[in-house]
Amino acid sequence: MNNYIIKNARIVNEGKTISGFVVVRNGIIQEVGKGEPETLSDFVTVLDAQNQFLVPGVIDDQVHFREPGLTHKADIFSESKAAVAGGVTSFMEMPNTNPQTTTIEELENKYSIARKDSFANYSFYLGATNDNMDEIRKFDPSKNCGIKVFMGSSTGNMLVDKRETLETLFAEAPGLIATHCEDEEIIQHNTLIYKEKFGDDIAVTCHPRIRSAEACYASSSLAVDLAKKYNTRLHVLHISTERELELFAKGDYLSNKKITAEVCIHHLWFSDEDYTTKGTLIKWNPAVKTARDRDALFKAMMDDRLDVVATDHAPHTIEEKQSRYAESPSGGPMVQHSLTAMMEFVHEGRMTVEKVVEKMCHAPAILFNVKKRGFIKPGYKADLVLIDPNWEWKVSHKNTYYKCKWTPLEGQVFHNRITHTFINGQLVFRNGLFNEMVRGERLTFNV
Repeated sequence: MNNYIIKNARIVNEGKTISGFVVVRNGIIQEVGKGEPETLSDFVTVLDAQNQFLVPGVIDDQVHFREPGLTHKADIFSESKAAVAGGVTSFMEMPNTNPQTTTIEELENKYSIARKDSFANYSFYLGATNDNMDEIRKFDPSKNCGIKVFMGSSTGNMLVDKRETLETLFAEAPGLIATHCEDEEIIQHNTLIYKEKFGDDIAVTCHPRIRSAEACYASSSLAVDLAKKYNTRLHVLHISTERELELFAKGDYLSNKKITAEVCIHHLWFSDEDYTTKGTLIKWNPAVKTARDRDALFKAMMDDRLDVVATDHAPHTIEEKQSRYAESPSGGPMVQHSLTAMMEFVHEGRMTVEKVVEKMCHAPAILFNVKKRGFIKPGYKADLVLIDPNWEWKVSHKNTYYKCKWTPLEGQVFHNRITHTFINGQLVFRNGLFNEMVRGERLTFNV
């Protein structure tokens, strides 16, 4: 059944919070009103929100769910389940799986898996390589979120480093280009320096100096220059440095921007001071950098130079992550805890719940032109989340749903909790219990 009246809710939408109710029929938001609903139908389930926040479902524009081929780390079933427990109702997944998602055939294969296994709504990026322009030309932007370009190598071998290929990509891409920006030559040069100094015993504290701010800026500035040259729709993922922020504009309407940028939870949460306690568990690409960088990223998120907040959810087994620095893969699981972490900033008085909803729900819907999602408005899909802002709890591997069963937030005390998640009007998660019959839908896009 997907007919509901959610009453006594603090409804957060488009910069305002009202006390009221939402009516959902056949998976679609039918009515949003203040106060109490006038009539209660016998054919709907009434849910008393008890003054909790009701927000649109989070749209995470960057996750790695590892399927196909890397399912010892994670899979679409397990990670989408963790996502909905964290209030993420839609995800956009990356192409560095095995096989890599660099053909339309492999792209559609992922949709087949998600149709069968995903709790949340889904879309997948087509990956660019140095030699797959024919596949990219077949890309349909009304059915897929974007084209992913690794302008720096990360997990998986998908580096696009030929200038001619990049020029062609930016000139001819039929949809949004999303880039991972780190300059590979600078990284390799830095790696050699640290290997000469420390041999095989490089400390993880060296990671932000190997994958340096210079490497990030060199690559990000190239991407922005190419986008300006060809008038390309560019979205730069996981900005991690203060210096890169000069590349992005503030004060303009998001729908008017041709060049946008994302910041990830871990770059807002951690700094290089945390390597001494967290070690390789917070080894990401791009690296977690200085406290000054972290604080500058937070400020840029607040003044809209950084447009969306995402996770870059990228699980590995705990055995893999606890290897010594050189062998430990980059990335970590975050999708279950992203909304809760952002709400902790609200608890601390650093931002408002309205700003959280803007960055995690509204902005990705606008930026990617997602059809009928990301807002609490009549006619929109009922992807909805209830948040209790007065629930203290501690994060443990025992209360996470990631297949890898660990989190870099182990031991963190939060002061809010996701209590209910609706996917297309169906209650999929309620206080730790899942309706495992629910499946999400393929996202579609306005072009």
